[in-house]
Amino acid sequence: MKKITVVFLLLGVVGSFSGFAQKKAMDVFMVQVDGLGCPFCAYGLEKKFKEFRGIKNVKIDIETGDFSFDYPAEKALTLEAVTQQVEKAGYTPITSKIVRANGTVESSEDGKSALDPKNLISKEVHVAGNCEQCRARIENAAKRLNGVGAASWSEDSKLLSLSFDPSMVSIEKIEQSVANSGHDTNGHRAKEKVYNKLPKCCQYERLEQ
Repeated sequence: MKKITVVFLLLGVVGSFSGFAQKKAMDVFMVQVDGLGCPFCAYGLEKKFKEFRGIKNVKIDIETGDFSFDYPAEKALTLEAVTQQVEKAGYTPITSKIVRANGTVESSEDGKSALDPKNLISKEVHVAGNCEQCRARIENAAKRLNGVGAASWSEDSKLLSLSFDPSMVSIEKIEQSVANSGHDTNGHRAKEKVYNKLPKCCQYERLEQ
């Protein structure tokens, strides 16, 4: 009986070590997402990210737009891939951050270059929108581009006032980024599926192209 007990104890210890070894190191991702107006929106975002095999601990706060999940560190998922996946789901990533399993931290601000005020020019672009949520979405779509120093959209005039370095980013690229977030500009029209996913209060009258 004693021999049998010892064998079972040894098997238990080996099993514990085996389970520990199989536990994968995980990176933690945190994204601020604009446009999550209802539980269905959250479901759509989560469903899109289920395409990333191995994703764990998905958490979405509809009110704040906070979206977080864990992903195997060995797959080295990038911030760019995450923000692109958010956009594919029809939403706008505002800020993003990764806490790697080894303790290093990456954020969406890390890749932005310092701007020389002497190189900045100002320009205004007509952008369709309705409300404060629109303003935040439009401004963030412009500001996240490398080379954009400032972006301010007026709900009254529908003008997006920009300060940017033309050697780093073009006005066309800025307009395209804004259109990708769901808002028409004079030069670029938002995709129908992205526009349709905007909250009802943000569904403005479409611009003629």
